[in-house]
Amino acid sequence: MDRNIRTVDDVLKLLDSLLAPEADRWTADGATWWDGFYTDRSKPVPFFVAKPDESLASYLDRSLFAPGRVLDLGCGPGRNALHLASLGFQVDAVDLSPTAIAWAEDRAREAGADIRFHCGDAFTLTASELGGPYDLIYDSGCFHHLPPHRRISYLTLLERALAPGGHLALTCFAAGEMGSELSDAAFYRTSHLHGGLAYTPESLRWIFSDLTEIELRRMHDEPPGSPYFGESFLWTALFRRDTKTVSGGPHPKP
Repeated sequence: MDRNIRTVDDVLKLLDSLLAPEADRWTADGATWWDGFYTDRSKPVPFFVAKPDESLASYLDRSLFAPGRVLDLGCGPGRNALHLASLGFQVDAVDLSPTAIAWAEDRAREAGADIRFHCGDAFTLTASELGGPYDLIYDSGCFHHLPPHRRISYLTLLERALAPGGHLALTCFAAGEMGSELSDAAFYRTSHLHGGLAYTPESLRWIFSDLTEIELRRMHDEPPGSPYFGESFLWTALFRRDTKTVSGGPHPKP
């Protein structure tokens, strides 16, 4: 007879197990799926291009935040990390996949960019490993691959790593365009994330209700010749942390 639930972390790990084998897409033990995804660098995957997000370029053009310390969550081949480093930001970039990190490091060497890359789970890396607090946490496509219960881990990371006055910049699947629109509970009934979770503006505002919304819009489509990446099936959002705490406490649901 097992009685192994004592802490919140125990509950999170139990819920991870209910979504196996897809747990390898967000836990430190599961780089295998993403390694396979990133192995062929010539695949026609939109975000394999060496271009920053158009939304990131827009924030910078409008001086919505100044150069400082940045954490790039789920950095993949490093396209946004390289852009930020080129503009004077101090960048830590983390990804589960050793193959993705190796590709990003190759790009950084070619560009002469000074970026600290970390291979692992951002939720379990220590404060000394990450080097925060950060003035900007940048997430282009990580959040929508997390199961519902790992939003708790995400908010906990913001609480400990995002500096007061700092910003969270996020892109994620837009409901009606990309990603699954099943209810949170349904993912556990089916033991499957169905390729990622779709979000509405209301759901994003509720989840990040301890932050101040600066902008939330659809990402602009960018043509092949553009210097930026842009796909309209994504939301792009910018939030600011105005207080010293970011809690996952109860808030009215959208």
